Amino acid sequence: MSAQMTTCRCGDETEAQKRARVLDVVDQYKDQEGSLIQILYLVQGIYGYLPIDIQQLIAERMDLPLSEIYGVSTFYSFFSTQPRGEYTIRVCMGTACYVRGGAKIVKRLSEMLGVEVGGTTRDRKFTLEVMRCLGACGLAPAIMINDQVYRQVNPDKLHRIIEKCD
Repeated sequence: MSAQMTTCRCGDETEAQKRARVLDVVDQYKDQEGSLIQILYLVQGIYGYLPIDIQQLIAERMDLPLSEIYGVSTFYSFFSTQPRGEYTIRVCMGTACYVRGGAKIVKRLSEMLGVEVGGTTRDRKFTLEVMRCLGACGLAPAIMINDQVYRQVNPDKLHRIIEKCD
């Protein structure tokens, strides 16, 4: 199975088709030492996140305890156990961004979107997160929406930035 085949087609597939793809992924990699992260990565590509019932399915198929699957899926920030938005907004809270107003940006985004950090809007358009460092200290404060970095952000610029996501 190629990585291309595991791209999220969440709305185009039935639950049975998604589960079949999950089982294909698990069967392809389960006998390879250290493959759990790869399996979870590919399965998250199928669902867009890692639902607990799918974690259970993986655990059963790999003959591992659910606690091991759940532990890995919650330890790494790349994985999500909750549905995510089409756009993931990450606010840098590294030292430079924090000192230059990162907390104010988080507060304003939370108010605008009606979600707390870690939450996803009801329409599943946005997920709000914070991150320790974007590695863009000279651009502080910075946010990232999916793969696009926005520099020298202030609360007044947020409406214009969010509007670009429509």
